[in-house]
Amino acid sequence: MAELATVARPYAEALFRVAQAGNLQAWSELVSEMAQVAELPEVKILADNPRITDIQVADTFLSVLKSALNAEAKNFVHALVENGRLTLLPEIAVHFQQLKNAQQGSADAEIISAFAMSDAQVADLVGALQKKFGRKLNPTVSVDQSLIGGVKVVVGDEVLDSSVRAKLQQMQIALAS
Repeated sequence: MAELATVARPYAEALFRVAQAGNLQAWSELVSEMAQVAELPEVKILADNPRITDIQVADTFLSVLKSALNAEAKNFVHALVENGRLTLLPEIAVHFQQLKNAQQGSADAEIISAFAMSDAQVADLVGALQKKFGRKLNPTVSVDQSLIGGVKVVVGDEVLDSSVRAKLQQMQIALAS
């Protein structure tokens, strides 16, 4: 996937520069929506169809989006289609979000819990994690019952795994050696 990241990064940086001149939050939401639509199998088939012109692909893609689009967004989509890069939008969105987080001094935190967490529990956990990481965190919470108990937190390339499953695996390794 390194090639995808290498190709997507310049598009994300260019889009981020445009977004900084306007409403960064609105652009972030638009980029997320475009990435979700670009991940659809139908869009991938449409983008790869040689019988459909670039203008038809771009216009069809733009018509599916719910958000109101300005001229810059339309031009961006047309540029992606002309260069055969429409399906890179999910990777572009990831880089865009990283740039936005870096500017705001924050990071995305994926919290995976064995059980559903209340809002108060999430707030307490995020407060402790923000002290540990020294920056504001944007949490997303999901449930994975295979953890058995505890939580697993992913912030960037750091993973804190305090789940029962991870502790059992550590014990298995220690006993096997």
